[in-house]
Amino acid sequence: MIRLWLSLTLLCLATAPVFAQPAANGNDLDALRSRLSTDWLLVRNDRLHRIKTYARLEDGKRYRSFKVEATLDVRMEPLARVMLDFENYTRWFWKTLESRLLRKESATEYYVYMIHDAPYGLPDRDTILKAVIEPQTKNHPYVLLRTTAVPDMLPPKPPLVRVVSEEISVRFMPLPNQQVQLEVEGYFDPGGVIPPWAANLVQRTAPYAVVLAMQQRTDLPEYRQGTSPLPFPVYDYDEQP
Repeated sequence: MIRLWLSLTLLCLATAPVFAQPAANGNDLDALRSRLSTDWLLVRNDRLHRIKTYARLEDGKRYRSFKVEATLDVRMEPLARVMLDFENYTRWFWKTLESRLLRKESATEYYVYMIHDAPYGLPDRDTILKAVIEPQTKNHPYVLLRTTAVPDMLPPKPPLVRVVSEEISVRFMPLPNQQVQLEVEGYFDPGGVIPPWAANLVQRTAPYAVVLAMQQRTDLPEYRQGTSPLPFPVYDYDEQP
């Protein structure tokens, strides 16, 4: 859920946001925070790529939550292949320096270790995620992926700071014309001491960048034309069981 597929410059040029693009200063971030409540606030609306991102405040949590809604031009199978290719998350997932599968419990349960490049002047973060997948069924036409941080699964690795909380749900719903409706909702706490502006800037930028990169990644031949069997079945709109 990378070194970015695209540079941040391209990301900024490609978007059509609701308000100005965030800068690394307090004024823009203060303006955004002043708008936030416990209701979802539209942060970015990229009409070209059909991606919307939202933010809201959560009671009892240090940072805001995020949500992404997007329509992707992709079939379910290559999308599943990208999501399960844990070793190559470094090629597309947000600021990821290392990614590897720790353990596969079953066809639908995985433990993954990742190291993320933190903003300048802050120690990098590592995270251990438990990923559980609910495959499609006749009465459940979407794939649901839930990831949860399990920070105590491995000993700390200083100078890395362990992400203490990460709760993300991702839903992939097939649409007509070989498209997928994507809905992501989540929250993370990077742990340690981090300025609120840095955490909020990442939360504002990362969800959009990850979805855009995911779409780009699914266009590669190894995912579009993959032939190795998937650990669970996926179905497009016109193939529902």
